[in-house]
Amino acid sequence: MIAIVRLGTPRTPGEGLRLGTARRPPRGVPKADFAKRDFYDVWLPDLAPSAELVAFAQHSFVQHTLPHHASARPSADDEKSWRFFERKYRAEMRRPEAVRLLDLLAAFSRQTNFSVGCYCENEHRCHRSILKKLLAEHGATLA
Repeated sequence: MIAIVRLGTPRTPGEGLRLGTARRPPRGVPKADFAKRDFYDVWLPDLAPSAELVAFAQHSFVQHTLPHHASARPSADDEKSWRFFERKYRAEMRRPEAVRLLDLLAAFSRQTNFSVGCYCENEHRCHRSILKKLLAEHGATLA
């Protein structure tokens, strides 16, 4: 079973191996501490959005998201940017190597528990929410 997590948050019981699907490793953290500090056990940047798409996200909607205000509603521009981001990320995940990874993770999810994640605070404006859908579409068992 696959759990979708925020990297750097405390692990949950039974979570299993944690895969980091972020474009870059955590800043200022020695490689030897990645797992100890609950970032990830294995880095899998091939499932992260491209550097160009990450830059677009940071400019377009990540900085405008207000996760601490439950009543805050995204703007129309934010929604348009998010739809563009999702469309582009899904296109990137149709590359043969990405499809093979998604299929592999889906198969593993039926045999063992593990988690995948990213650093973003707001899961709803993070590629991991789309990755969760993609994994489900590839037949993964999700937490």
